[in-house]
Amino acid sequence: MNHNDYLLAWGAYLVAGLGLLLVWFLMTGWMWRWLREPLRVIVLVLLFTPTPVDPANNEYAPAIAITALDIVFKVGNNAWRAVSDLALVMLVAFAVYLLFVAIRWPIERAARSRRARAEAEKEPTMRQMMQPQLMPDVDSRTDERGDRRMRIEPRL
Repeated sequence: MNHNDYLLAWGAYLVAGLGLLLVWFLMTGWMWRWLREPLRVIVLVLLFTPTPVDPANNEYAPAIAITALDIVFKVGNNAWRAVSDLALVMLVAFAVYLLFVAIRWPIERAARSRRARAEAEKEPTMRQMMQPQLMPDVDSRTDERGDRRMRIEPRL
């Protein structure tokens, strides 16, 4: 296998891996976010972690493929190296993911509380409902007798 074939094979593998990753993203789209995201990290690491096959020629192959081929066909002794590479990359990927979650969590909590505060400010208070002159003129519709205090109807 010459260098161009090697690059062509990696290019085909990357395109196929991106396709599989897209399918996995679509398959896990319905899940709860705290389950979906770690599963996506696991599949990303499994698909795109390379491991050296021939260190002398600086050639790499997907670690999951090397592990599967060495276990199924019982050839070579690269399975343990590939598994250790997978474990190391998985550890680093989850550390980065946990850092991302630690940064995102307070930002989302602040946004959620800001939204709740804004939603609470939109609702009229009991005083505004009992004294219509304090109520902002949002809904100008009245009931049959011309009385606004009887009920509040949403604007469609």
